[in-house]
Order: sequence, then C-alpha cells, then structure tokens
Amino acid sequence: MLKLTFLTVFLLFANFSTQTPGIAELSWLAGDWQTAPGGRAQIEEHWTGVAGGSMMGVNRTVAGEKTVEFEYLRIEQRADGVYYVAHPKARCPGTDFKLTKSSATEAVFENPQHDFPKRIIYRKTADDSLTASIDGGEGTKVMSFSFRRMIR
Repeated sequence: MLKLTFLTVFLLFANFSTQTPGIAELSWLAGDWQTAPGGRAQIEEHWTGVAGGSMMGVNRTVAGEKTVEFEYLRIEQRADGVYYVAHPKARCPGTDFKLTKSSATEAVFENPQHDFPKRIIYRKTADDSLTASIDGGEGTKVMSFSFRRMIR
C-alpha cells in the first residue's frame, strides 16, 4: 500500500511540473498600450483581460492622420497549450504562434514554419511599460516596439 501511495504522489507531482502554462499567467498583458508620441507613426495595442479562455486584442498604426496598418489579435487556451493568433489587416485564417515560454513579465510565442515573424515576444518592465519584439528566430535581427500604458 505504501508503494502505491508513493507512486501516486510521484505521478501527480510529475504531471503537475510538466503542465503547460495557462492563459491566466498572461493577465499582465491586459490594458491599453501606445508608443511614444512624436515619431513618424503612433502604434496602439489594446488587450482585454482573460475571460472564457481567451484574451482579445487589436493593434493599430497611425501615421499622420491615416491608419496605415491594423491587426486583430487573440490569445487563446487550447487543449495543447496557449496560442497567439494574428490576423493582420483582418485576414482569415489567422496565423498561430504557440506559447513556448512565459513568466510574470515575459511571453514568447513561436511558429517556426511561418515566413516572418517566427517569434513574437512581449516583456513587461518594472516601470509598467511593455516591449513587443518580433524576429525570424533565435539569433536573428529583432524589431522591437516600446509601449507605455495609455492614460485615459
């Protein structure tokens, strides 16, 4: 009986330690973010809180008085993990990027089969700002966008 109990506890612990991160761990991303004013373009990103196993987002780039880019975004919990789904210019179907690393201040989503980007990385800093980066994979050139929380 003691062997069975030890084995059961061991299997439960092993299963717990290998579980994939859940979407709730990304709640720090929720809110309204924008790049610093005064540049050639202003970028905004808006994320809802976690509800129903998803977060909904939208990204807009304004240059002058014109919207030059936009993207519908979604982060969703699936049976096999958490996915970031991007719909640039509202294109369907979206492109999936699987969450491969997460912490209280970082989320890394990857799709090695996609042309570009292959990785999307969000990092929250201590001063309540956010950096979003895209790249072609580990060791490639990175494009980064620094955001501050919008005050309304």
